[in-house]
Amino acid sequence: MNQLWMALLTIALGIAGAVVYFWGANAILDRIFPSRAPDMQTASRNIRRAALVRPWLFLAPALFALCLYLVYPVIASTWLAFHDRSGDRFVGLDNFRWLLGDAGFRESMFNNFLWLLVVPAASTFLGLLAAALTDRIAWGNLAKSLIFMPMAISFVGAAVIWKFVYDYRAAGSDQIGILNAIVVAFGGEPQAWIAIPFWNNFLLMAILVWIQTGFAMVILSAALRGIPEETIEAAVLDGASGVQIFFRIMVPQIWGTIAVVWTTITITVLKVFDIVLAMTNGQWNSNVLANLMFDWMFRGGGDFGRGATIALVIMVLVVPIMIWNIRNARREMEGK
Repeated sequence: MNQLWMALLTIALGIAGAVVYFWGANAILDRIFPSRAPDMQTASRNIRRAALVRPWLFLAPALFALCLYLVYPVIASTWLAFHDRSGDRFVGLDNFRWLLGDAGFRESMFNNFLWLLVVPAASTFLGLLAAALTDRIAWGNLAKSLIFMPMAISFVGAAVIWKFVYDYRAAGSDQIGILNAIVVAFGGEPQAWIAIPFWNNFLLMAILVWIQTGFAMVILSAALRGIPEETIEAAVLDGASGVQIFFRIMVPQIWGTIAVVWTTITITVLKVFDIVLAMTNGQWNSNVLANLMFDWMFRGGGDFGRGATIALVIMVLVVPIMIWNIRNARREMEGK
């Protein structure tokens, strides 16, 4: 209960602080540039000046947070990447040479590549399928709510839920894991699923697919509803089947939205950390870049140089996709 009250108090203070800031900032601005001046020329000039300053008052908290939590960490990480484990001695490109020859880094890169191949494709496809099917049934809104529900769960919470799905007990014991219970019910032997190298990556991916399918469904459902009815009616009159209408008429018209959903999930995959940490902690050849960065930076005595180098690799992988995603989303909004 103490944690709940602290959370509610934090929310209340945050809202009150925002109200006080914007009210106070506007009041100060109106005092500096009063709209009621002795002559019309001064009043008009003050109004124009206030109009130029006012947007920056609203943007200031966001810009401050952006600089504090994004710009500064990027600069600090870049600086640390060229220094030793303590961040005191300049070592040049030594950390990057180590990175290229490190077996753990190669393993993490390979696993991230697997995640990139599977998760965006599976989440987008299942989201598109769910969007198309739920729009055709009477209880579609309820179905959408159920599919979207995992999005409300944190990655760690989802990992805890799926731990009960993959839970393993020795043969002869009662299996509380759903997957092993099914296997034993059909006469098979229980398996320590998340401890099976290579294949355990796909079991971890299933968790993120479960979460991201709801996100893809909501975005793609809105896009499908925006397709002009005339094109679908024309296809029906021409004798096209439901499958042909979906793949040849509907999907091409929302391809831009599909690409945005795909790349958004791709960015999430490149940063995946919580699920791996909570499920395997990178053991059994399941490590990913973000978890490897965490290990080097905060474990084993802490090597800030190597941890920052891995962080830069993640940033280099994410930024181009993010830029393309933003540009593509902007083109979609402009209708181009």
